[in-house]
Amino acid sequence: MDRGFFIILGAQFLSALADNALFFAALALLKEQHSPEWHLSMLLWCFTVSYVVLAPFAGSFADSMHKGKAMMICNGIKLAGCLGMLVGIPPIMAYALVGFGAAAYSPAKYGIITEYLPHEKLVAANGWLEGATVSAIIFGTILGGLLAGSHVAPWLNSTVLGAFFTPATFAIAAIILLYLAASWLNCYIPKLNVELKPLQLQPVALIKEFWGCVAKLWKDPQGQLSLGVTTLFWGAGATMRLVVLNWAIIWLNFSMEQATQLVAVVAFGIAAGAILAGHYVPLKKAFCVLPAGIAMGVMVIGMLFVHNTWLAAFLMFIVGCLSGFFVVPLNAMLQHRGHTLMGAGHSIAVQNFNENIGILVMVGIHAMMVKYFSHPITDNVSKAVAHQFQASGIPPMYAIITGFGLMVALTMIAITVRFRRGVRAGIMND
Repeated sequence: MDRGFFIILGAQFLSALADNALFFAALALLKEQHSPEWHLSMLLWCFTVSYVVLAPFAGSFADSMHKGKAMMICNGIKLAGCLGMLVGIPPIMAYALVGFGAAAYSPAKYGIITEYLPHEKLVAANGWLEGATVSAIIFGTILGGLLAGSHVAPWLNSTVLGAFFTPATFAIAAIILLYLAASWLNCYIPKLNVELKPLQLQPVALIKEFWGCVAKLWKDPQGQLSLGVTTLFWGAGATMRLVVLNWAIIWLNFSMEQATQLVAVVAFGIAAGAILAGHYVPLKKAFCVLPAGIAMGVMVIGMLFVHNTWLAAFLMFIVGCLSGFFVVPLNAMLQHRGHTLMGAGHSIAVQNFNENIGILVMVGIHAMMVKYFSHPITDNVSKAVAHQFQASGIPPMYAIITGFGLMVALTMIAITVRFRRGVRAGIMND
């Protein structure tokens, strides 16, 4: 990997770092405003809906200009969302604008990898990319938790900044600097000698073209299974962040700041699994990792039986490792098939569309369960639990964890069975 690749990687890391830190800063802002607990799920839901709505247009946008320029424009949109939170726009609406920028950013940031590197380097590149993305999740989670945490308030109150910022708004202001740094690196991303496609301004034509690409990727045997797995992974990953936050507070008596650190442990595991997959799983053997997805679902159910902090951290690390190990090779396979069938930007847009429908469905189900099945706070709960769930009651964690784990395990079993049938029929390579 050369210097240009690492500039691309650095720009993506900083932008993803800001995205993840902003999520926890926005959660803190909702808490400061005493919003109901289910609003936390809706924050993520509103961020994600842009990926689905913009999917027919994002690929065409990314392929119409050099990817570095597209990434810079999108960082500007995210920056506008941050500023919106600071001037009083409701956090859910402002974070939806950030999601708009992220949705347009994604085809550019993944598409440039397939344009920049030969296909035989895609698994290794995806190992680097997922490692950087997950590192951004780790440090963004910790950074967001620290910036908006309880330790910042006394410091703010002791300075002149306390007259202008709460801990949450101070965190958001700091995150703006990360988006500016990412935009600066975008200026140095190499301009590749690739054919740029004119940006079409006919929405109907773009939607028809997009649906043709969706159908093409779902009809391709390798693309279909890869897309099924990555859709499950991203839907499960987004929901897992919310599940782990609540589990850490209820089961382990963590504060919100400590709970964000447990989310970071999951991300450490994903990074480790991604690195292992990047080193040891070649593209032609991508589907050999399917059993890791089944094991991940089973391990999630094990959360019900863990109340020790160190054991919980170990379990979260293993869940993360299994996640990273099975998604990286299949993500590379999906990128390879998509680039072959329809071009980099369009294939990533199709991938984002399906994966974010998975997120919307799973996060939406989680939000509805929290809203309608939460039970009242009792007198014997800890102070951390009472503080966190005072607005809407304690979520039904047994049902959420069991249902979530079973859904992941059973879906991965079904995908594995379908793969084996494809091998026997001669349409898949073992």
